[in-house]
Amino acid sequence: MTVGIAETGTSAAASASGVPADDARLVAALLSGFGLFIMILTLQPFAGVPDSTETGASTGNVVNQIGYVSLAIVYLGAMLRLSERAALAQLRNSTWIIVLLVAALSTTRAPDPEAALRGLLLTAFAMVVVVGVLLLPRTERDFASAAANATLAVLLLVYAVILLAPHLAIHGSEGVEGGHAGDWRGHLSHKNFAAPVFSILIMFGIYCWRMGFKLRGLLIIGLGAIFVLNSGSKTTMGFLPVAVGLVLLGRAMAGPRLMLLTHAVLVLLVAALTVGTVLSPTLLRISSALISDPTFTGRDEIWRFASVHIGEKPWFGYGYFGFWQTPVVSTLEENFEASWDVRGIGSAHNSYLDAMVMFGIPGAIVMAWCLMILPLRNYLRADRVAASRNLADLFLMIVIFMTYVGMLESFFLNRADPLWMLFALAVSGLEFAARMATRRV
Repeated sequence: MTVGIAETGTSAAASASGVPADDARLVAALLSGFGLFIMILTLQPFAGVPDSTETGASTGNVVNQIGYVSLAIVYLGAMLRLSERAALAQLRNSTWIIVLLVAALSTTRAPDPEAALRGLLLTAFAMVVVVGVLLLPRTERDFASAAANATLAVLLLVYAVILLAPHLAIHGSEGVEGGHAGDWRGHLSHKNFAAPVFSILIMFGIYCWRMGFKLRGLLIIGLGAIFVLNSGSKTTMGFLPVAVGLVLLGRAMAGPRLMLLTHAVLVLLVAALTVGTVLSPTLLRISSALISDPTFTGRDEIWRFASVHIGEKPWFGYGYFGFWQTPVVSTLEENFEASWDVRGIGSAHNSYLDAMVMFGIPGAIVMAWCLMILPLRNYLRADRVAASRNLADLFLMIVIFMTYVGMLESFFLNRADPLWMLFALAVSGLEFAARMATRRV
């Protein structure tokens, strides 16, 4: 960011780019907002439920491949011309190097290493846009205004489609998703993906309100909340107030360390009541007493299946996206007693199990450390500087929320998926905020 992160050098950066300072600041803010808009909306909004992919067929998406390569070139060039060198220099020591290295090494384990590598390259190109959204704005106020405009634009577009072409944004009664008829899915393929994304938009609305953009912030909060309530996603409606409440109450009363300790306890509790139920009959009984559906719509069978296969390759896993919807799974005989045919499942519906499936247990530990634990340490460091606190609170809300969502959905390194990109934005934002002071105006 520069989100004004570096406290000096704004004029120098503009001068070096050959662009007048005011024009450079405007262009940087516009690019930041547009990048966030694309991250949330995706390059193929309102496309509906994707067609099933035949075994052995390419899962590549030409629109995403061309689109994000082009965007990566634009944002890389913009950062080199408009961002401050002190901020760009921080990338040399980023923990993302470790994350991407672990993923790159794992591609050699995948059934189709070339396809796995192409998928990872798409993830890397998308990450360039994520970094650009953070490093291009000259001040935090520029970032907040750009974020307000981007999130509000997405919300208004989605609501326009809900009103004018509801079949594109609301689950219908046809097909395998008929049980979700009437639930809002917005521009995404499923309510379980849309509800967390719009929950994060609510967090952006809270941040914009705290930064002084009262009207836009209130509109984002209100429109986002209405969408989440109409999505029918009960788990999201449960996790959202917990994540927001933890951070805001921690800021107002308890202090950051007690708040993070509470978060750690809740992570263990959520893990025990979800994936823990397939490992322990005692936890299953407790979960059954507390939750109306302890199977989480049949996810327990998928978790059990994934756990068995993790045990078969515990050290190095099956490679980056080298398990689900590959011959490793699709050539198995159908289990007619199961409520799910795992041969057509796209993920374990648990980010942590999928990390172990892809990278092995050691690689999954590295991923969890870099993506879930280090951001908490970075938050404590950023919290020491008063000017960084609103921004750090926003990113922490997202990290905490996605930590819980990861128990029921998979998003780690998931190419250009908006859930992954918004989570990556928060992780990167906390890393930058921990290292550099935020310039507010």
